[in-house]
Amino acid sequence: MPFVQTNGINFYYAERGPSSAEPLLLIMGITAPGGVWEPHASYWQNDFRCIIGDNRGVGQSDKPAGPYSTEQMADDYAGLLDALQLENVRVVGCSMGSTIAQQLAIRHPKKVRSLVLMCPWARCDNAAKAIFQHMTHCKARFRPEEFSLYIQQLIYSKASWDNEQTAADLEAGRNQAAIDPFPQPLHGLEGQAAACIAHNALAELPSLTQPALIIGGKEDIFTPVWMANEVAGAIPNSDLFLYEKAGHIFHFEQLEDFNPRVKNWLLAH
Repeated sequence: MPFVQTNGINFYYAERGPSSAEPLLLIMGITAPGGVWEPHASYWQNDFRCIIGDNRGVGQSDKPAGPYSTEQMADDYAGLLDALQLENVRVVGCSMGSTIAQQLAIRHPKKVRSLVLMCPWARCDNAAKAIFQHMTHCKARFRPEEFSLYIQQLIYSKASWDNEQTAADLEAGRNQAAIDPFPQPLHGLEGQAAACIAHNALAELPSLTQPALIIGGKEDIFTPVWMANEVAGAIPNSDLFLYEKAGHIFHFEQLEDFNPRVKNWLLAH
């Protein structure tokens, strides 16, 4: 499986779709390896060359001591694109991935053609900072399946918890967390959380010229709606769409609508 040397680390990535298709860079969020993109990449690969990385601090990429920054993590991806000899790519970033995508567009504008920013934020308020701090405290003290439950509580909406099949699937996911072959170490999460807390691109977002789709769920308690509204208000050429009765993981809760909606927007931008 492919690795590249970028920004001082060994960086793991995978590809889905034909190499001749237009590239689509997918950047996942805190705690999550790139493999979480599978239900989306398996759909988007029909139209794009999907490039999926493991962020520093998780998965099979290096996990150096932190703190990390979103600027640093954006430079990781800039190095990946350089290694693949790619510029002017479409970028989809989820949660922390959206903050990395923002910095990639700010710091390396020629590398970014358009942006889909999922459940994004331009800056953290004190409540958001406390959530990331609490996340690291839980990671330090909980068994993997207990930590998985805490994350699930942050990201799934009430509608998902009320669905018996979904609730059973979430329990199975917690059990799987206990046997993860590439568990995220505490210092990896701490490094990522520090990047999330310190991210503040609000002053730079108005300078972006790339089109952006800001998309999220109205019942997101992790990155609330005000954050998406603030990002959409700061980026001049942006569209905003928020799902009803969906949380932070709206892209799974509304999978059948989300995949074609994002595909169609990307094909138009």
